[in-house]
Amino acid sequence: MSGTGDQRAGGAGAAVPAVGADSAFHREHALRDEAPQYVLPLVVHIEKAEPPTRTDALETAARAVLVLLGDERAAGEGEWAQAVRDWQDARIRKVVRRARGAEWRKACALPGITVHGDAAEVRVYPPVPLDGWPKELAKLQVSGTDLDDPRPPAPPAEGTVVLWLNPDLEMSAGKAMAQAGHAAQLAWWELTRAEREAWRESGFALAVRTAAPERWARLGGSGLPLVRDAGFTEIAPGSATVIADHPALRARA
Repeated sequence: MSGTGDQRAGGAGAAVPAVGADSAFHREHALRDEAPQYVLPLVVHIEKAEPPTRTDALETAARAVLVLLGDERAAGEGEWAQAVRDWQDARIRKVVRRARGAEWRKACALPGITVHGDAAEVRVYPPVPLDGWPKELAKLQVSGTDLDDPRPPAPPAEGTVVLWLNPDLEMSAGKAMAQAGHAAQLAWWELTRAEREAWRESGFALAVRTAAPERWARLGGSGLPLVRDAGFTEIAPGSATVIADHPALRARA
């Protein structure tokens, strides 16, 4: 499922410059729309007999985005760096597809990074042009990522980075995976180099939870990074989907 970020920092959606020099907030909105559009492909491994839980898949997808952003191949003169820059200069599109069996094995043969959760596996690839997907990925299904949690996830531990989902929106697991990835990326852009390194050393520890309505209302005015969806799939344009509650950002909000 796709997720296209009209992604902004600053609570109610005001675009403000991020700490990171790689932030797309340094570019005017119109310029981002006019730039060639790229997409970040994510493939989730879903076998019929043993699918991952929904929360595990969401958290693993968010970490996969961070792992790619923090990879040396995505920075400087790395082999993926130009593709990542081109992608971040435009809208930050992410598309989640599913694979199993031979499809998954073929997907794993392409250059990318597989990130493991408790049981979930998500492979993230360097960005590709919107109409330039590798054939092994282009034929994978977008639908069919409807995952469930057999029991409510435990409350996140104190000090954990939490990506809070809007309790008023219903999203498929694939859509929510893309939105969680957007929120993780917004938090990454806002962090200093030292804060990024600390997060990386933790294995990009994070939790994805649905906020209680009263918490969501408080978070909306907190100044923390907020994702607003472009509305191409499932939900209305401008919908606030996820807020990234990182302790370092909360201290500055």
